[in-house]
Amino acid sequence: MAKDDNLELNGVVKDCYPNTTFLVQLENGHELLAYLAGKLRKHYIKVLAGDHVRLQISPYDLTKGRIIRRFTKPPRPEDFLEPDPEVADTKAD
Repeated sequence: MAKDDNLELNGVVKDCYPNTTFLVQLENGHELLAYLAGKLRKHYIKVLAGDHVRLQISPYDLTKGRIIRRFTKPPRPEDFLEPDPEVADTKAD
């Protein structure tokens, strides 16, 4: 497996534990433990209960994840959809 084969999902932080570990509930209802990525630690990004975050999850262990982004506003589902090529063609006309 390559380094880029990680899953990226969105979730909400439910609880905060010591050592920057968090209980995160994913959009599909599953819960897992997640820790802060190095860039978030480096830039002192604070994550609190109730924050919307993006997680990176290894396909080998689906019970642990890495928080790679904290959203200031809840993400919209439209932001993550691939643009439809037929719709893009009609807008160009």
